[in-house]
Amino acid sequence: MNFTLSSKALDTISADCLVLALPQKGEWPASTSAADKALDGLIGKLQSAGDISGKNASVQTVPLIDSHWQRLCIVGTGDDESRTPTNYRKALIAAINVLKDGPSKHAIVALTDTQLTGDSATTSEGARLSLIGRSLEEHLYTFNQYKSEQPAARKLNKVTVTASVSDKAEKDAFNLGLATGRGMNFTRDLGNTPPNICHPIWLAEQAEKLAKDHDCIKTEILDEKQMAELGMNTILAVGKGSSQPSRFIIMEYRGGDAKDKPHVLVGKGITFDSGGISLKSGEGMDEMKYDMGGSAAVFGAMQVIAEVKPKINIVAVIAAAENMPDGSASRPGDIVTTMSGQTVEILNTDAEGRLVLCDALTYVKRFDPAAVIDLATLTGACIVALGHHATGLLANNDDLANELLAAGDRANDRAWRLPLWEEYQSLLDSNFADMANIGGRAAGTITAACFLARYAKDYRWAHLDIAGTAWHSGKAKGSSGRPVPLLVEYLMSHAGN
Repeated sequence: MNFTLSSKALDTISADCLVLALPQKGEWPASTSAADKALDGLIGKLQSAGDISGKNASVQTVPLIDSHWQRLCIVGTGDDESRTPTNYRKALIAAINVLKDGPSKHAIVALTDTQLTGDSATTSEGARLSLIGRSLEEHLYTFNQYKSEQPAARKLNKVTVTASVSDKAEKDAFNLGLATGRGMNFTRDLGNTPPNICHPIWLAEQAEKLAKDHDCIKTEILDEKQMAELGMNTILAVGKGSSQPSRFIIMEYRGGDAKDKPHVLVGKGITFDSGGISLKSGEGMDEMKYDMGGSAAVFGAMQVIAEVKPKINIVAVIAAAENMPDGSASRPGDIVTTMSGQTVEILNTDAEGRLVLCDALTYVKRFDPAAVIDLATLTGACIVALGHHATGLLANNDDLANELLAAGDRANDRAWRLPLWEEYQSLLDSNFADMANIGGRAAGTITAACFLARYAKDYRWAHLDIAGTAWHSGKAKGSSGRPVPLLVEYLMSHAGN
């Protein structure tokens, strides 16, 4: 797909389809007025006759004759009060969904001059261009590599996005949006890949390929022998029941000054989670291939960073294992010594994500991090608490938590903070070890984070529970690509340029 940015007058650009915004009431955007003038008032006549609507996310296609454009795609953007970035994104998605399987080969998207309500960080032209770029990549995505019959090639192959000017700042904003969308799609590709292919070694190979494709990324892979020498016994305990060996993946991007502390991303990489000896029920178990959603999001964010090359230092680590129930698998009641020296009684082998993460959180201390953010499809309790709209956020530092919440708001990839009070820690008490790996039914998301917090005391740390946001179930089953936008927004806000 060819995406371009143009500041030329609309009537000088020929295309199969022109996408325009139509408010429900209020002043039209300049691009809509210009197109209406070029079409001798056609848009106004259609609106007056009730043939087109300005209701948010409504889409009507109108064929044209003897024009620069073969058809109009009119997208409703609501009224002034409801024209928030969230509703604007809904309108964008509605338009893209019409375009992607339509007859047009070249579409002009003239939606950048739609005025939004909110603060300038989310409503500026640059923010709109970034959101358009991301939405185009995200919603033109397909995953059909494993179908024996491939669908017909999509006719749409070029999209021109209009802007008031196409200077460096506007181009950078648009390109960051496109890169973010591509990062999300990389995350989705990894998550959607079946678990007989996507196993820990395959994930490690993807890290090596990322480093090969982008010389700004340096990758190191630790095998099980090296992990054992470091004392990463909990990661190894999780992978004991699988024929697929575990791997520990380190990726480094050094774009900032040598003295700048790195921001560290830690991803849970459980490539399939059967529950182990504490076996899950069969219904929906196929979706446990998405239990590496945290690692997939880390990969996606690192790809974006490799493309845009900001002035920042980043370290990403992924604890990759497969949780299976054979005769050598960990048992409920086993006690394991973590890399930190603390001991854990494994009461439930299906609470394995925190076991691989705790050793990773101990390992990253060596980087003297500015902050550490771990990402994990960790608890079903998070879905009960927040549904599928918000990522769960817990942190040991208020400033870091607020930065992530703000980044999520700006990126339209929101999170919600849950408490991490000391009172919850006693739920992890064990009669036989320093702690248990579960805390009972109550406050499951919080007690999981309390467990991780015991390994993150030496630096600023935040935990993102993406169990409800990393994938879609049902008819739209598949990886969502979240929270790559949140991560990219956070990292770029700390970049020197």
